[in-house]
Amino acid sequence: MSSSGTSSPAARRVLDWRLRFGLLSLVWGFSFLFMKVGTEGFAPFQVTLGRLAFGTAVVAAAMAVKRERLPRGAWTWVHLTVAGFLLNALPFSLFAFSELTIPSSLAGICNATSPLWGMALSLVALSEDRPTRRRVAGLGIGFLGVLTVLGVWQGFDGLDVTGTALALLASLSYPVGWIYVRRTLAGSSHSHLSLTGVQLGLATLQLAVVTPLFTSVPTGFPVLPVLSVSALGVLGTGLAFLIQYDLVAEVGPTTAQMVTYFTPVIATAAGVALLGESLSWSTPVGAVVVLAGAALTQSRPRAARSPSVAPVPEREDTRLRERPRTTASQT
Repeated sequence: MSSSGTSSPAARRVLDWRLRFGLLSLVWGFSFLFMKVGTEGFAPFQVTLGRLAFGTAVVAAAMAVKRERLPRGAWTWVHLTVAGFLLNALPFSLFAFSELTIPSSLAGICNATSPLWGMALSLVALSEDRPTRRRVAGLGIGFLGVLTVLGVWQGFDGLDVTGTALALLASLSYPVGWIYVRRTLAGSSHSHLSLTGVQLGLATLQLAVVTPLFTSVPTGFPVLPVLSVSALGVLGTGLAFLIQYDLVAEVGPTTAQMVTYFTPVIATAAGVALLGESLSWSTPVGAVVVLAGAALTQSRPRAARSPSVAPVPEREDTRLRERPRTTASQT
């Protein structure tokens, strides 16, 4: 890179992108640890409600600063209500419940299966997503990775089946929500920031209705769980979405999506180092296999990237990736 004054803004821009990418990976990776600590003081629904409330507040503040208007149209709000349930209220709650009985590191690895679920569902639900040998092979490799993580040759000995199933269902909920959004809101004229702000707000309302029905008022507010839930909402939901929003706008959805492959690594390292969670050889080995399979399912043939076919899917994919996820990678 040239050292001239005209190139310095570009250099700063590249550095900023890498720093934000790393920050997003850290925030989403540590979200599983925050959930684990949060459930030590509060019920899973309460953790999710707090997370959504703090996250909505951050995004609402960003909307106010940018003077974003709320979306119009009754059907838009209906679709956002469904999206809020599938992309936020449901998976966030399932992950919180799963971490009552499984390590945060395992929950983070289960989250990495989301691209595999998405590929399998898109072959059925999205006519423009044609299967290729590479992507089908990636699906098979990812499935083998899941079996390795679960230790299938041991008959799932020592594994909490219910907690693991809940984490896998949470990961499945994300691609179901993305496909729904792609079919119903991809052509919306509203900004992505306003759509997601309302989506988070509606998800918060859903949890505000459900939580009192299934939980009682906490008898205390221990410091660490309170801080964890606050960090989960402010950082893992609100700030994470804003960072991802900028990343997609600057480097595109394909590059921004690569954060998916760093999140489980960080989640595992945080769980082992800070929570003292045990780690057998099959967990990291299986995670690597899962990520390899997920990478293959997301790969595209070169011909599909040509200008003659790329513009429309790229715009739709941009809308898709700007949803707060997350992350097959958002938690």
